Amino acid sequence: MQKIQMNVPLVEMDGDEMTRIIWKSIKEILLNPYIDLKTEYYDLGLQKRDETEDKITVDAAMANKKYGVAVKCATITPNAQRVEEYKLKQMWKSPNGTIRAILDGTVFRAPIIAKGIQPLVPTWKKPITIARHAYGDVYRNVEYRVDGPGKAELVFTNDKGEESRQTIFDFPGKGVLMGMHNLDSSIESFARSCFNYALEVKQDLWFSTKDTISKQYDHRFKDIFQEIYDQEYQDKFAEAKIEYFYTLIDDAVARVIRSDGGYIWACKNYDGDVMSDMVATAFGSLAMMTSVLVSPEGNFEFEAAHGTVTRHYYKHLKGEETSTNSMATIFAWTGALRKRGELDGLQDLVEFANQLEAASLQTIEAGIMTKDLALISELPDKKVVNTEQFLEEIKRTLDKIRG
Repeated sequence: MQKIQMNVPLVEMDGDEMTRIIWKSIKEILLNPYIDLKTEYYDLGLQKRDETEDKITVDAAMANKKYGVAVKCATITPNAQRVEEYKLKQMWKSPNGTIRAILDGTVFRAPIIAKGIQPLVPTWKKPITIARHAYGDVYRNVEYRVDGPGKAELVFTNDKGEESRQTIFDFPGKGVLMGMHNLDSSIESFARSCFNYALEVKQDLWFSTKDTISKQYDHRFKDIFQEIYDQEYQDKFAEAKIEYFYTLIDDAVARVIRSDGGYIWACKNYDGDVMSDMVATAFGSLAMMTSVLVSPEGNFEFEAAHGTVTRHYYKHLKGEETSTNSMATIFAWTGALRKRGELDGLQDLVEFANQLEAASLQTIEAGIMTKDLALISELPDKKVVNTEQFLEEIKRTLDKIRG
């Protein structure tokens, strides 16, 4: 069989632990036999990040800006325990956070829907995509522990040295303080990424904040979204027959639960962090959640929404059998290959990505699945397979589809 050719490489970002093992197997079993795979490889495993003082993460992000499309394996964001375990020089930052900051991207997460795995919310029939603003808010906050009575003030000094002050609170005793920020430029990038993505997938876009309470901070998000929509996207949305809809975050939650899905829900950073996990779990599993980082300039980075599956990795190191769900990682590859094919006019590459996704879903819907899915699947006859067997079963289905 002649392999599918690629003109421009993907940026390939390898990762950690069990997902690194799966990453290698996916390439060997499901990709290399069919594609003359061209990638620019970056090892974002924790040891290599430590060895390069995390420069390799920056290099990978810059390569993403150069080539336009990247696929990323799950990586460890080290805590104190990981620093000790891996003997690290320091507690390195999240690779995802570094890449998001460089690309100024928005994260879009959507569930993978398979027959037999019913959402916990009965009304949900179509995927709900969470668009998460990936800058600022509580994730770049400044915190202070108040040890006793005193006055807390919000002080801003402009570049002319002029100072403005507002009292935050007169503390009668001990407490805590937190300062957050955001940038108009980042909110504008977030808005444009959301509007562009909605046009690309032809789905309605919802956006929600709490502007009735946060009359400056949250209201700025609302105003920027509305201004950009009115000036740049209103006619395009009308032509595409899709809608932009704003509502308060609490109203949005109620509407989401009552809806049948099939739209994009844009959220501020913290809201998106929480709601993406809620949506993933309610649809079935975080292991069945895709994630793509989209920059305003049209750069894409595809990855699985879950972590490195540490518990299974420790079992793997002991030589014990694992049954790890690789669906989200497979769909990271198919998303990247499809986008590369679309950008380069390679229809056979686009078609292969579609076929691999179809084969993966058909395998599960035939009752062949990993242990995590077997626990929630409503199919009557299920066959639980291990990590490697699941990929081999998908390959068998893929070969049938490809003829």
